[in-house]
Amino acid sequence: MPTAILTGQPVPGSSIESELRSLGFDVHLALGAADTETLLARVPGEERVAVVDARFVGHPHALRLGLTDPRFPLAAIPGAVTAQPAARQALTRAMARENSAGGGTALAVDSLADRITAALDADGADVHRPELGSLVAAVPADPQARNEARQAVAAVDDEAVRLKSAVKARDGFVTTFFISPYSRYIARWCARRGLTPNQVTTASLITALIAAGCAATGTRGGFVAAGVLLIASFVLDCTDGQLARYSLQYSTLGAWLDATFDRAKEYAYYAGLALGAARGGDDVWALALGAMVLQTCRHVVDFSFNEANVDSTAASANTSPTAALSDKLDSVGWTVWVRRMIVLPIGERWAMIAVLTALTTPRITFYALLIGCAFSATYTTAGRVLRSLTRRATRTDRAAKALADLADSGPLAEAVAKGLRSTARRLPGFTAPAVALLGGAAVVATAALTGFGGPWPLVAALVYVLTSALAVARPLKGALDWLVPPFFRAAEYLTVLVLAAKDDVNGALPAAFGLVAAVAYHHYDTVYRIRGDAGAPPQWLVRTVGGHEGRTLVICVLAVLLTATQFKLALTVLAVAVALVVLVESIRFWVAAHKVGAPAVHDEGEPA
Repeated sequence: MPTAILTGQPVPGSSIESELRSLGFDVHLALGAADTETLLARVPGEERVAVVDARFVGHPHALRLGLTDPRFPLAAIPGAVTAQPAARQALTRAMARENSAGGGTALAVDSLADRITAALDADGADVHRPELGSLVAAVPADPQARNEARQAVAAVDDEAVRLKSAVKARDGFVTTFFISPYSRYIARWCARRGLTPNQVTTASLITALIAAGCAATGTRGGFVAAGVLLIASFVLDCTDGQLARYSLQYSTLGAWLDATFDRAKEYAYYAGLALGAARGGDDVWALALGAMVLQTCRHVVDFSFNEANVDSTAASANTSPTAALSDKLDSVGWTVWVRRMIVLPIGERWAMIAVLTALTTPRITFYALLIGCAFSATYTTAGRVLRSLTRRATRTDRAAKALADLADSGPLAEAVAKGLRSTARRLPGFTAPAVALLGGAAVVATAALTGFGGPWPLVAALVYVLTSALAVARPLKGALDWLVPPFFRAAEYLTVLVLAAKDDVNGALPAAFGLVAAVAYHHYDTVYRIRGDAGAPPQWLVRTVGGHEGRTLVICVLAVLLTATQFKLALTVLAVAVALVVLVESIRFWVAAHKVGAPAVHDEGEPA
C-alpha cells in the first residue's frame, strides 16, 4: 500500500486525511522535517510514498493527478510531492538536505513538500507537474486565504473536470463529436464497478471479432450486424482509454494491449469481409491484403517520422515553411477538423467501413478504403517530406538507432552492409531512401511483370538484398532517411501480395494475408517497444524470422522452386511459423515487463 506522510496537524474541518485514504494511501502524521525524514526512511523501498502539506486545500482529483499517476517516477502539485520506487533515492536526498537546512525544527511558513520539490528541481530530477486547469491545489498561509481557497474549490465541479479530462485532448472529428460525448459516461460507469481498462479493451476485441464473424456470413443481415458491432467495438475502444485517464489506471501491459488489439480488430475485420464476399462468389482477398498493406505502411510512415524527429538537436527542428503554414491553418477553426478528417484516423475509417459494410458490398467497401487511405497517405507523407527538406535539424544517435531498428534488417543485409560502409560514407545524403525505394520497386515490379515460377523475381530479390544493405550501411541521419523503413515494408508486403496473386491458386491470397499479418505484427511490436523505451526486439528474434530482406528472398526462392499449390502451402507454413515465434516472444516480453513494474506508457498522440 502506498504511504502518504502528512506534514503537520490538519487544520479543523480539513478532509485531507480522508481524501488521501480514499486514493489508497496509508496516512502517517509528521510534526516536522526530522519526523518526516524518519517516517520516509521507514516506508518500504518498493512502495510509492508521498509528502503532503497538512494545510493543503484542493480538489480530490488534483490530488489524484498529482499523487497516483503510474507513468511518472516523480510528480508534484502545490503542497504535495510523490515518488515511485525508481525515484525514492532522489526524494530521500532532497528530504535529507531540507532537514539539514531546517535543523529538524518545526515547519517553516512555506510548505515542506514544495521545498522538497524545489530541491528535486535543483538536482535536475524530472518532476512531472500535471495540468490542473480549473482544479484547485493550494497551501493557504492564513485563515482568510484558506477560506478563499475552499470557496474556489466549491465553485468548480471536480467530477465534471474529471470527466472532461478523461477525453483525449486531440482526436478525430467522429470520435470527438459522435463517440466521446457519451463514451466518457460509460467509462465512469465502468470505473464505479471496478472494471479495468484491460477488461474493456478485451471486450472491444471480442466485439470486433464477432463483427468479423458476422461479416464472414456473407448475408445482408450479417453485414448490417457487422457494421453495428464494429461501431460498438470502437465505442469500447474509446472507453478503455477514457477509463484509464478517468481513474489513472495506466499500465505497460494495457498500452500494449490497446495498440495491438486495434490492429488485430481492423485486420480481422478485413479478413471477415473477404470471407463474406467469397461466400457470395466475389474474390476480394487481393483488395483486403492491399488495404492491410497500405494501412500498415501508413503507420510505419507515422512511426518513422516521429522517431526521426522526436529529439532533433536543432532549436529550430520543428520549424519550416511547411510547419509555419500548418500553424497558420490551425488558426482557422474549420481547417483543423478538415485536416484531421483528411488523414482518415481510426474513428473516420471505422465509421466509413461500418456504414459501407451495412449498405453496400465488401468490394465497394475495400475500394473506398483503398482510395481514402491512399489519399491520406499521399497527403501526410508529402507534408512530412516537405518539412524534412525545409527544416534544419541534426538527428541524434538515438533517432538513428530507432530507425535502424524499425528497418528490421536481417543477417543478410547486416553482413553485406559491413562491406559497404566505406562506400556508403562517400555517397550523397539521399542515397539511403533512394536505393531502398529503387530496390523495393525492382523486386515488386519484376514479380508483377514476369510469369509465376520464372527466375527473374529471384534475381531481383538478390539485388534487393544488396540495395537494402547499402541503405543501412551508415547511420540513418539524413533528412529523408525516415522513409527507409516504410519503403522496406512496402517492398516486402507487396512482393508477397503480387506473388500470391500471380500464383492463381485458390487459397494463396488468404495464406499471403496471414503471412503479412504475422510479419506486420512483428513490426508493430517493434514500434511499441521503442515507444516504451524498451529497445527493439532481441537480435535472435530478428535473425530467426530473417529480416525483411531475408523473408523477401525466401518468398522469391519458393516461388521459383515450388509449384503453385506447393507455394500456397509454403505461405501457410511460413505464416504459422512467423506468427508463433513473434507472438510467443512478444507476449513473454510484455507480461514480464508488466510484472516487474516497467514504466507505464499511454499514447496521447495522433489518432491511429
